Amino acid sequence: MRLFGSFTSPYVRHCRIALMQSGLDWEMVELDIHTSKDPGTPTLRVPFLEDGTLKLTDSTPIVKYVREKAGQVFIPDVRALDRYCLANTLLDAAINLFLLERSGLDIESNVYTRRQQQRIELVLSELDSAPLPAAGQLNDADYRVAVAAAWGQFRKRFSIASHPNLQRLLEIAGENSIFVATAPPTV
Repeated sequence: MRLFGSFTSPYVRHCRIALMQSGLDWEMVELDIHTSKDPGTPTLRVPFLEDGTLKLTDSTPIVKYVREKAGQVFIPDVRALDRYCLANTLLDAAINLFLLERSGLDIESNVYTRRQQQRIELVLSELDSAPLPAAGQLNDADYRVAVAAAWGQFRKRFSIASHPNLQRLLEIAGENSIFVATAPPTV
């Protein structure tokens, strides 16, 4: 099994967490989607996974596939799934703003980008209101939220200073050696 992606992608990080927890045989293939002439995926983004003839092109089916192949649970209930999806919304909005800003767009002078920033703030507040997991009992919704919060801090895209539950979630996740080992490189 091969996972293609970058070490800074939050979506790739979640896949790496699931793979490291699975005990399955896999390898990471580092890929810069922006410079690769043929990245090997129709989505033009990472992650994507190849396992024999199976090719998955999004982090959600990758994590689901890995969990099920390892005999583990993916998402335990609909509320957890909603939190997982909210974390995806947070990441999508923040990554869009990050890439638009990198390309030179003044994100403060655009109606669409201001709405994305508002979406980020509203989703952060909603995620902060969710109950916290016990240490050592994170599910994939918890991991997705923690990965999103950590990425926002890493890229300086949003602050969780006024969100104590998100801060505590990062502390809980930080007690997990695999979560720590998958952190983006600081160099």
